[in-house]
Amino acid sequence: MRALTCLGQAASLEPGIAAFITGTMEKRTISILIVEDEEAIRCGLVDVFVFHGYDVDSAATGPEGLQKALTGKFDLVLLDIMLPGMDGYEICNRIRAADRNQPIIMLTARTSDEEIIMGLKLGADDYVAKPFSVQQLVLRAEAVLRRSRAGIEQAKSILLCNGLLIDTENLSGNDGTRAMDFTRREIDILCFLALNSGRPVSREELLTKVWGYARNVEIETRTVDIHIAKLRRKIETDPKEPAVLVTVRGAGYRLLTADHADAE
Repeated sequence: MRALTCLGQAASLEPGIAAFITGTMEKRTISILIVEDEEAIRCGLVDVFVFHGYDVDSAATGPEGLQKALTGKFDLVLLDIMLPGMDGYEICNRIRAADRNQPIIMLTARTSDEEIIMGLKLGADDYVAKPFSVQQLVLRAEAVLRRSRAGIEQAKSILLCNGLLIDTENLSGNDGTRAMDFTRREIDILCFLALNSGRPVSREELLTKVWGYARNVEIETRTVDIHIAKLRRKIETDPKEPAVLVTVRGAGYRLLTADHADAE
């Protein structure tokens, strides 16, 4: 889809959406795939992102969405969980098996911790719960796109104080006894924490520097905490008693690198 085709339906997506779709923005060539089975929501989201200058395609079923996503031509995939033919979890899992760098935001009517954790555990970069604010969804999509395109300054590898060697280019790690794989988002988190290993980093700073959210924008998300928990399960000997990626009470998270351990 390349044209505004459903603006009448977009107004029913959320009260006040007409007020949000105002102003002009520079045209961009960034491509977004929207996988959503509810026609009103799908058309409304297509209209919103096309209006903002994105090149948008969409799919109404799981198999169609997976087929399009695996072409690798999209800068971002907005992925509903409840889909006919194949759910969003399976699609996310298959996308990640083919490309660990593909940015994915999951759209979910399920708000329990277990269901949110499942999506992020499979490799989604973020999630937005329904009913959602269209303005917040656009902001979060833009943040994920900025982060994926800009990247983070990073060395070729990080040696953690427990002997874990992480190859940031190949998204892999090894502690001498086992190999592990990381997503690009996980590597970005580790790199940013490593570059600031002398101090704790707050959730808000991670959202700004790693996810790309603007400062002073209120974003209700547990994404940071869930990604930290995922990382601990991969890099810690005992995730319940972290010795590498530690929590500094009231301040944030701190990564203890080999250099920092030697200094102490």
